[in-house]
Amino acid sequence: MIYENYIRVLNINLSTRKIRIDHREDLMPYLGGVGVASKLLEETIKPELDALEEAQPIVFAVGACSSIFPVMTKAVAMFRSPLTGELGETYAGGRMALCMFQAGFDAIVITGKASAPIYLSISPNNINFKDARALWGGDSSGIGQVIREREPGWGKRSIIRIGQAGENCVSYANICVDTYRHFGRLGLGAVFGSKKLKAISIIGGKDIPIKKFGEYFKVYRELYDKCTNTEVMKKYHDIGTPVNIMSLNAAGGLPTRNLIQSSFEHADDLSGETFAEKNLIRKLACTGCPVGCIHIGQYRHEFDYEGYEYEAISVAYDYELIFALGTFLGIKTSDQVLDLIEKVEKYGLDAMSTGVVLGWATESFAKGLITAEDTIVRLEFSNASSYAEAIKYIALCKNEFYKNLGKGAYHAARVYGGEEFAMTLGKNEMPGYHTGYGAVVGASVGARHSHLCNGGYSLDQGLKPFDVEAIVDGLFNEEIERCVLNSLIICLFARKVYDSETVLKALKSIDKELTPDELREIGERIYKTKLRIKKTLGFDQLAVEIPKRFFQTPSMTGTIDRDTAFEMIRRFNEKNLELLNKS
Repeated sequence: MIYENYIRVLNINLSTRKIRIDHREDLMPYLGGVGVASKLLEETIKPELDALEEAQPIVFAVGACSSIFPVMTKAVAMFRSPLTGELGETYAGGRMALCMFQAGFDAIVITGKASAPIYLSISPNNINFKDARALWGGDSSGIGQVIREREPGWGKRSIIRIGQAGENCVSYANICVDTYRHFGRLGLGAVFGSKKLKAISIIGGKDIPIKKFGEYFKVYRELYDKCTNTEVMKKYHDIGTPVNIMSLNAAGGLPTRNLIQSSFEHADDLSGETFAEKNLIRKLACTGCPVGCIHIGQYRHEFDYEGYEYEAISVAYDYELIFALGTFLGIKTSDQVLDLIEKVEKYGLDAMSTGVVLGWATESFAKGLITAEDTIVRLEFSNASSYAEAIKYIALCKNEFYKNLGKGAYHAARVYGGEEFAMTLGKNEMPGYHTGYGAVVGASVGARHSHLCNGGYSLDQGLKPFDVEAIVDGLFNEEIERCVLNSLIICLFARKVYDSETVLKALKSIDKELTPDELREIGERIYKTKLRIKKTLGFDQLAVEIPKRFFQTPSMTGTIDRDTAFEMIRRFNEKNLELLNKS
């Protein structure tokens, strides 16, 4: 908590229904957010057990400055990923961080398994275990409404919940946070499902006054102005991340049709401008953010073929969703993309993994590796109606094929073949950037195998001429830098707002005075903790596999050479070992 010398941790055991609150002074060197969550995960994880065993923990944490500065809006969740078998790390905005902060908890650790479906109700003075048997089988949006009606309360409230994919332990099931935000990647929804945990409702109402208000407000005002009165955050508010569609397409970095291509002939119809002009109805912001980057699109769905009966459906969209459920599957219209996003939302699946998994399945069907008996529907690029049905079948584990598909593209390819075009890095489905070595190597070496670990795609776009050592150094330093940012926890859209000097000023205004060297040490400390967790779980950086397709389809910066990519991975691994051996 701010102004305290301890981290307040709420421990919940679902099996015994016992709770414990710890005041951990020893966690202060980890600052908050991902630092505290990593250390708590390291203490409680069971490396000898499967990711879905009941003894495995789920750790939530808020940042050292959560909710008191602009765009410090996120909470982190850490767990053993059922998709990759190793480090699970995912972030969500919405209201959760504020509600945890105002409920008085820096971190929440959940272990055990309920005997029947439950949801947790957390407030400053009460932790209640609520019967969720009537909610089991419901989609994520409906569950939020039921809990709101069942538990009217005071203060700010956040409701996080799973859909049917999580209940069925699909390895890339996600968690919906306050309708339009998610703990998306790596399968936290499946871990919830394995514990019979349908949802968590958090109500916060504690008032925590700022001590040196004048000093604090001066920093706040400076940050607010940077976010709202400069060009730094403007693109996120205006068109949003879909602005990347046309630039990446023109440069040849937009993954299309399972990365058979790196540009899409119908990109104009899926551009950010097209979505804005045709579908955009409003923009929202996470609590505590002045930017408003959440873009809500609407489309009409015909539910009765007689009488022209339609309903208007609203869903959030962004670049990654348009890539995964659009260009990667050859979908040609914005309405069709929004319909697929709505299906993913309904069942509680990670959109990126779902799209990439379906890309592999589509090509495998065309090559005869799987049959119509497996797929039930004909999976063909551009066939949006078939993909909509397949999404449902994945979530419901319709047959043996869809059960295997629900374990990810890496797993499915080892069952049916097609490893060379199962587009995963570190067993995690690829992000929407085929920009060059930075993107491929960055996701391969990243702590959670995500483009958000080290921003490798940005290095491809900004570093010229190509320099192996510069990219490796850039990836490594960014990995540590983002550990610092995610200990606060800053929305990474605002990473250019929160440079090191600004972070130190913000911390000083709430009585956390650090030097630049100490801030770097915190980043290294957190990153070393992640590396230790990965090693404990059996991860070997030098054994990582990269599908051949990455080296066959030209990227934005040209064709990627396999030997060069693996040499970069080797050099990055050497840097990791040097850091681990550093006293």
